[in-house]
Amino acid sequence: MTGEDLVPERELGHRVAAFRELRGMSLRALAAAAGVSSSFLSQLENGHTNASVASLRKVAAALGVSPAQLLDDSAVHTRGVLRAVDRPTLPLDGAEKYVVALPPLRNLEVYAGRFAPGGSTGAETYAHGNAQEILVVTAGTVTLELGTERFSLREDDSIEFVSSIPHRVINESAEPAAVLWINSPPTPDEVPHRPEESPLTP
Repeated sequence: MTGEDLVPERELGHRVAAFRELRGMSLRALAAAAGVSSSFLSQLENGHTNASVASLRKVAAALGVSPAQLLDDSAVHTRGVLRAVDRPTLPLDGAEKYVVALPPLRNLEVYAGRFAPGGSTGAETYAHGNAQEILVVTAGTVTLELGTERFSLREDDSIEFVSSIPHRVINESAEPAAVLWINSPPTPDEVPHRPEESPLTP
């Protein structure tokens, strides 16, 4: 490796570590995804070695960023912009749920939802994990069914509850509505919006 092959950024290792931690990845996981050794990555993060352009590209790709972002010390505090048109979408019953916080998630997950008149998260209530969940109405009016209770929520209203309690959101008004769901910690991997089932159900 020649001197010309090396990326002359003293803080490169710190930025790699910051992006890795932002994504909740272990050093071993990032090394495997980038196709480099764990010892090389450890030395890089600790400033004991530098990266060739080829290695830099591999590490950047594994982190889901561009090589330029690894070289820009203003970018380590964010995973970048998620454009509205690029958000993964979950179609619901007369509604859509959009991913706002992309995995891997560390401490919370955020979704945005739009409801046509009569739209809902489904015909049945559902439960997921045992997280702190906050529902925020950003436009219109929705009804939250939570256990045996019903709550009418208008724009800028919010409600906090435990995600293990069966719940669903319905737009019973004649106007479109929009909401945000915020969960902490993130829900374990499972089928989203699955109706609450008996523990004995396979």
